[in-house]
Amino acid sequence: MSSLKLSIVIPAYNEGNTITAILDRVRSVQLIGNMSKELIVVNDCSKDNTRQVITAYMQQYPETNICYVEHEVNKGKGAALHTGIARATGDYIIIQDADLEYDPDEYNLLLQPILRGVADVVYGSRFMGGNPHRILFFWHTIGNKFLTFLSNMFTNLNLTDMETCYKLFRADIVKGLKLKENRFGFEPEVTAKVARVPKIRIYEVGISYYGRTYEEGKKINWKDGFRAIYCILRYNLFR
Repeated sequence: MSSLKLSIVIPAYNEGNTITAILDRVRSVQLIGNMSKELIVVNDCSKDNTRQVITAYMQQYPETNICYVEHEVNKGKGAALHTGIARATGDYIIIQDADLEYDPDEYNLLLQPILRGVADVVYGSRFMGGNPHRILFFWHTIGNKFLTFLSNMFTNLNLTDMETCYKLFRADIVKGLKLKENRFGFEPEVTAKVARVPKIRIYEVGISYYGRTYEEGKKINWKDGFRAIYCILRYNLFR
């Protein structure tokens, strides 16, 4: 039996409507290699009923290994990820948004290169493979591809989806990075810093994508795109 553990870091801000569904999905995933899992939910000072929903869930499923952390002020997604990564006790760490855009059943796709012993970091790409993708925003896609292209220019990686939520890290690697970005700049910053780790082995696998509209709760906007450009330049050129 495998003694390996996967830590699933879930940043949550005003996700009271979807957090139960995502916790159900994560709880029911059977990981390959008999890997165990822990869920680390970081409530980034939500203004809705996120806290009540999560605490009720933990009482309903006491056998599920859930670590719940709360920020006293809203700090942003990146800050919630820093908190979750610091609390993680697993051998590997994956990021899971609290919405329903990504499918936890696909953790095993990302784990395969890791368990085969060929990868240290695996990105789940929304732009490769034959999995379902909701058709939404043309300019978002152009923006994502531009940011990935710009990031690749500096990191010399050939990623297709730098901005993906699904990033799976060997825990010692991501814990060893000094991460600073508190909002959506986490993605370009962690990519720039992980690319500089000596002899790092980075893989990408195709995943599905069930995107949300703004009416359904999507939070990222054009200002975050400009911040991402700034972060790509800052963490690659001015380190």
